[in-house]
Amino acid sequence: MAGSALFSILVTLAIVLILGIETAHFFGQDEVSLGEFFGQVKWNPLLGAEKHFGIWPLVCGTFLVAGIALIVAVPMGLVTAIYLSEYAGSRVRAVVKPALEILAGIPTVVYGFFALVLLTPGLKMLHEGFGSYNALAAGIAVGILILPIVSSLSEDALRAVPSSLREGVYGLGGTKFDAAVKVVFPAALSGIISSVLLAAARAVGETMIVALAAGSTPRLTLDVREEIQTMTGFMVQMALGDVSNFGVEYFSMYAVAATLFVITFILTILGAVIRKRFRETYE
Repeated sequence: MAGSALFSILVTLAIVLILGIETAHFFGQDEVSLGEFFGQVKWNPLLGAEKHFGIWPLVCGTFLVAGIALIVAVPMGLVTAIYLSEYAGSRVRAVVKPALEILAGIPTVVYGFFALVLLTPGLKMLHEGFGSYNALAAGIAVGILILPIVSSLSEDALRAVPSSLREGVYGLGGTKFDAAVKVVFPAALSGIISSVLLAAARAVGETMIVALAAGSTPRLTLDVREEIQTMTGFMVQMALGDVSNFGVEYFSMYAVAATLFVITFILTILGAVIRKRFRETYE
């Protein structure tokens, strides 16, 4: 156990060290500055004579896809969790829960093609304004991917609530719905919030789906019909491209990775604080 913990710490420190060194190398270039990176809203490191390194179009695209994914996954996941925990029989739970968790095991590249060849044509049939690459199809696919995280972890949190609380509601004349919504759900709130934040971090860091379905045009927009680019999508583009490994374009990948690392780290810390704040203990 101690060896595994030490190994995890060393790997994390190595990642932070590499990101820090390469990010410092990026900001040491003459073409870019820290003020431009965080102060401008145009990201164009590859095309044209004048290059721009404003990170916000990539951040906007990342949170747009993650927001759509959470809108898809959280309501469906919580309803499923409450059904499995409070209403479903043991046989139904034994079938439905593993079936949902299979979704998390499907390779993300499959979800990317699913968004590209099925979701996007379907959206085009509904509205002609959708492009071949768009944020909505990518967000829906990411939402399906993170659905098992929300439903499975929330169901575990709901089932961890002592039965005595449910029996107390029934003793006061309450229904099963009253017990589920007014007592069990609030009692499991810390675990439910943790599952949502974990799913959010997973959506922010998702790579293959957004690389295939969202496109590769950095754009500061909230229009879900348009092609965008996320931070992970840009890193895939740079890793598979033919740019020089010594140019500012290449090192910009590490600056974007460091920004993504900070965002996911903040989400993790926020989850720990919220879990501690709303944690309920029972004897």
